[in-house]
Amino acid sequence: MTPDHINPVGVAPDAMLDLELSDSTTPPVPIPTRLSEPQLTDPFWQESPTLPGSAGEHLLQSAYGTEKRARRFYDDQVLDRLNDEMKEFIGRMELAFVATSDARGECDSSLRAGPPGFVEVLDDQHVCYPEYRGNGVMASLGNISENPHVGILLVDFVTDLIGLHLNGKARIVEDADLRGIYPALPSEFDRGRTPERWVVVQVEEAYIHCRKHIPRMMPVLRERTWGTDDVKRKGGDYFSAKGMPRPWHEVSA
Repeated sequence: MTPDHINPVGVAPDAMLDLELSDSTTPPVPIPTRLSEPQLTDPFWQESPTLPGSAGEHLLQSAYGTEKRARRFYDDQVLDRLNDEMKEFIGRMELAFVATSDARGECDSSLRAGPPGFVEVLDDQHVCYPEYRGNGVMASLGNISENPHVGILLVDFVTDLIGLHLNGKARIVEDADLRGIYPALPSEFDRGRTPERWVVVQVEEAYIHCRKHIPRMMPVLRERTWGTDDVKRKGGDYFSAKGMPRPWHEVSA
């Protein structure tokens, strides 16, 4: 799957956001959803509408006797789109934790950060965040190319001590293509960095992360080195990993 397949140039915004995540020439990667007979195995299964969450969490709620608490949370706190309060919250966040997995379910969690509002709200059901030049591994984007399901956690550690979960499906869109559809995207970026591409997320679940265990943090000024590939200036071999044996070294040898 390539960004050209995901975002053909010149389509209208609604059409772009409704595109399939794979093209007709590339068979989609099979991604398991619910159990084959959810009405027999998931105590919360409904023909329509379905409750948020997975069959697994519903089964454990039944096993551990938390159905009523869970149902109250679903009914009171989980939305299938962003409301105004959520949009305002996203607009002032400076970091996000992004969870992805590949087609086999192998997981990765990564940090994205930027000035307040670096995660852009496109509409009630779509957000996007920029991807800049990094270490070249493409762990998150690689997973998204195989499996579109993502989970994003935004946390206010400073003022309100609250978090927001965004779960949904993602696609990779080149910077020029997305600007052709959303010309209001920012054109001036912190330290002059320009995104190479964006991750557009269609929100399927949006809900609160309670403040009980969120620590309060205080931002402080720090000296940073931007725009460098110098390993030492970026943190060096902090965990003393360099030179240790790797199984792929043995295979390649």
